[in-house]
Amino acid sequence: MESAIQTYRIRLDGIRFRAKHGASRAERDLPQDFVVCLEVELPVALLPRADARARVFDYDRLASLVVEAGTGASYKLLETLAARIIERVLDDTPALRVTVQVKKFGPPTSVSVDAASVELSGRKGG
Repeated sequence: MESAIQTYRIRLDGIRFRAKHGASRAERDLPQDFVVCLEVELPVALLPRADARARVFDYDRLASLVVEAGTGASYKLLETLAARIIERVLDDTPALRVTVQVKKFGPPTSVSVDAASVELSGRKGG
C-alpha cells in the first residue's frame, strides 16, 4: 500500500540561546536573549515507518544546530543570523526546505518595542 503522505515537516518553537548580536557595539558587548522558531521539510522517505523513537528524525540535533549557528559568531543583523541558521541546517541535514524566525527582545528603538523578529525561508539547491 502506497503512503498518502506528501509532506514531512518538523517545527521546533522556542529554541533559546544567549548571544552577542546587534547593529551597535553596545548590543554586541553583552549577551542578549534570542528565540528561534524553526520549520524543516524533510524527504517523505525519512518518515518513520514504525512507531519507534529510533526511527524519527532527531529533534535535538536540529535544535543544537540552531544554537551552534546562533552562538558561533556575532552578527550585526538578525537577517544575517537567520540566513546562517538556514545555511547550517541545509548543509548538515537532509532538509529540503527551511523556514526560520529569529526574535530579539528589547531592540534599540526610539519608541517602546517588546521584540523584533525576522523570518526567512530557503531550500536546497537555491
